[in-house]
Amino acid sequence: MLFRFSLACILAGAARCLNAQQIVNGQIYTPGIAIVDSPQPNTPLGGDYLQVAIDVSSDGQLQLPPYGSNPKSAIWNITMFLSSYVTGWNFTISNGTASNGNGSLGELMQQEPGSTVKHVNWVWPDCLVGSGPPGNNDSARGLYNISIRQNFRLNGSDEYTIFDLPIHVTNSIPAQSNRPSCASLNNTLWNQSALADSANNFTRIPGTPIQGNGKTGAGGGLGGAGMLDWRTGVHVLWIGATLFMLAL
Repeated sequence: MLFRFSLACILAGAARCLNAQQIVNGQIYTPGIAIVDSPQPNTPLGGDYLQVAIDVSSDGQLQLPPYGSNPKSAIWNITMFLSSYVTGWNFTISNGTASNGNGSLGELMQQEPGSTVKHVNWVWPDCLVGSGPPGNNDSARGLYNISIRQNFRLNGSDEYTIFDLPIHVTNSIPAQSNRPSCASLNNTLWNQSALADSANNFTRIPGTPIQGNGKTGAGGGLGGAGMLDWRTGVHVLWIGATLFMLAL
């Protein structure tokens, strides 16, 4: 398992180089309207919570909901999962409905009203408790993607996109009584082909402003392009790396 993890770190470095084409001043441009402020790709994470910060205004170009009737641009909803093709787990972070004890969170767009940056604080589930890289093939710790799925309208066009941000669950996560069970948050893990087929061919291109809603912006806009190309190389290389490791 240590060999598999070391190999993943080497391949993850290449994925980071590809993904860096979409990082501008530390902000990660997803194939959608939202921008990820943190964490950065391939960051080792742990602690009490998984923390994710997402700018849902596209650097001030899009107003917050509620939107007017038939808006030209809007984020309808954002769902989020923590998934791994190495461990086989696919945990719900937020699918729009909060579970008991906030094991999964409610609608992200409704959190922190008035704030254009939404901060996700998700309690790690119990099977991720531990410290360091996975010690055996049965460990749930290791390589994961924060999978961000956006339903949105951009300049009059409705889109659905999936963006996978790779992280390493290798820092210390302490045992606590409030941690939900992994089984209670787990979902069927779709293969990469099925995920790609479920989403629109759309990628973030800096430079095209968001139109409508009484606001336009000069920087960091959006446009159409192929989703699974070098700009979002994490989808291609990262998943390819994990599938290769599973074959070892």
